[in-house]
Amino acid sequence: MIVGALDCLARNGRLVLLMGLVLGVLAGVALPDLAGVLQALVAPVVVTLLFLAVLRLGPDGVRAGLAGWRAGILTVLVLQLVLPCLAVLALRLLQVESVLAFGLVLVLAAAPITGSPNLAIMSGASAPVALRQLVMGTLLLPATALPVFLLMPGLGAPSEVFSIVLRLLVVIALAGALGLWLRASKIVTANTRTLSVIDGCTTLLLALIVIALMGAVGPALLAGIHAWGLLLFVLALGFGLQLATLLVTSGKLEGAQAAAISQAAGNRNIALFLGVLPPALASDLLLLIGLYQIPMYLTPAVMGWVYTRMRSNLA
Repeated sequence: MIVGALDCLARNGRLVLLMGLVLGVLAGVALPDLAGVLQALVAPVVVTLLFLAVLRLGPDGVRAGLAGWRAGILTVLVLQLVLPCLAVLALRLLQVESVLAFGLVLVLAAAPITGSPNLAIMSGASAPVALRQLVMGTLLLPATALPVFLLMPGLGAPSEVFSIVLRLLVVIALAGALGLWLRASKIVTANTRTLSVIDGCTTLLLALIVIALMGAVGPALLAGIHAWGLLLFVLALGFGLQLATLLVTSGKLEGAQAAAISQAAGNRNIALFLGVLPPALASDLLLLIGLYQIPMYLTPAVMGWVYTRMRSNLA
């Protein structure tokens, strides 16, 4: 029965995630206490999702994700190191210090979301390229995040920054090592039933984290225009990064590959930072992170239409 329910969740993942967005907004208004409880689960759920992603990939999947590693490393360095460092320098030059500015830099510094290959499949982008950027972006995240964090004001002394990055490295290493060990030791095998259960668990946890992260969204949208302005900002950020990257790469890469790179640029796993940032700062970022889920989970519908239009114009 449980396996059947998880299989159903896996087969209807796109609908489940959209329902999660709606339920998250409603839960924040109607059940604020529940939303608060779920928010406390965000950090461990994000780590669990990372573990499930590696568990599903297994050693062969991770190796496949490292194919074309030179282009992958260059892309990671541009997206997760150059862009956030430029953003930090621009914000410091303009003397802008706010939670919004901090959130912007964290978005640019983050690796692609764990659901990147799934979003690629749904929208017609290249799943192998999305997988490569997910694997390489996550593996290199501690190294690319360190210079960004050292440049950012508000994170404390260098020793505190090193502590944050060390915790991030430990989280990624433990989650990844456990997933790879379970697959390598054959405790978990890559049969159809197992993969369906993993996909169902992933869908369920993604819906749970969306509800948790969206808990602050409903009340904020009802409270005033500030949250609506922030929503416009994250829509422009998420889709703007995707469109800009698509324009830059479309002349150099095959269409589906360019689409996958653009999705890696716009859909970032900023929630992974919640488990390692100071609690007060993480709490201040919840509204921004919640709103940022909207362009991410609208990507298959919106960008899928863009890719179709681009292909028709080239035909």
